[in-house]
Amino acid sequence: MITIKEIAREAKVSEGTVDRVLHNRGGVSKKTEARIKEIFKKHNFKVNPVASALAMKNNFKVSTLMPNYDTDNLFWKSPYLGVLKASQEVANYGIEVNNFTFDQFDASSYLSQFKILMESNPTAVILVPVFIKETKEITDELEKKNIPYLFFNIDLNGFNNISFIGQDSYLGGYMAGKLMHLSLHDETSFLVVQTRLNVTNYHHISKRIEGFNDYFIKNDFQVETQTLKIDNLKDIKKAKQKLNSYLKEHGNIKGIFVPSSRISLIANSIEKTYSDKIQLVGFDNTPQNIKCLEANKISFLISQKPFDQGYESIHLMTDYLVKKKEPVSKIYSPIDILTKENARYNDRKKTEFEIENREIID
Repeated sequence: MITIKEIAREAKVSEGTVDRVLHNRGGVSKKTEARIKEIFKKHNFKVNPVASALAMKNNFKVSTLMPNYDTDNLFWKSPYLGVLKASQEVANYGIEVNNFTFDQFDASSYLSQFKILMESNPTAVILVPVFIKETKEITDELEKKNIPYLFFNIDLNGFNNISFIGQDSYLGGYMAGKLMHLSLHDETSFLVVQTRLNVTNYHHISKRIEGFNDYFIKNDFQVETQTLKIDNLKDIKKAKQKLNSYLKEHGNIKGIFVPSSRISLIANSIEKTYSDKIQLVGFDNTPQNIKCLEANKISFLISQKPFDQGYESIHLMTDYLVKKKEPVSKIYSPIDILTKENARYNDRKKTEFEIENREIID
């Protein structure tokens, strides 16, 4: 009997697209749907009765809550695609995944989207806990209703999440410090550029900065670390002026550390007078960041496999709900160091999925 994988190969689509047609979940073009159904008929394909019975027996709703993405900040597209891929794979187990997004710079958006999420009556919740105070409000409500939840990308202590999936932010920052030191060798001055309105709300950003500074402290390197806050990156002209004025006043700065995914905006804002003598280290393999890395505007990027985080969070919650499998408390993503030579190959699974699923990805 032909398998879904073989049908997908013959139809030149993803297995998830075949699954959508098989279970009438929509989101596939009429032309593609007709081609897949013709292959069903040709091979006399029938649904696996065991999988169908399991799906009918189970009726779990898993809701995700993560920041939205746009053309200026594509980081959150990767975990969304990971969630989408896993959602296709767990559908036969009776798992329905609903995705909700919020403005990562607006705590009120975080709470309002959670309220909308709760109207869907979720069995379990997967969330990115961007705001600490508001996350406490959210988790208190989930616990009152006995709804299990897990965190991904951002790790917070003092909560009852069943697990965390993501990078160790402190070690990521520590590695950034080491890369900066190895790039420059000499004891010098560094600039940490904070691009958040309130860094204390973004726990992972704070931990990265702590790790970066601790590398030099623990190794007894005599360096000076300065901090520049740029609150509004949407006003590029103003941000560029503020950054270059600071570099002009502090000519001893040899390295810039950006503890977020917005390093490309900083790299593109530095005037050539300063960029030729400054090393930049930051996070995440967004298309904009990779472009700057390949153009030698950024020295190193640290990737945290966001596609895998989204993907694994769905499978972990599925195992918890369907198989009653208790997850380990923390599942850390690798700390991948990207250079201009290896960056293109870091997120191959995400790229392949995106190409195969163009019919259903906005």
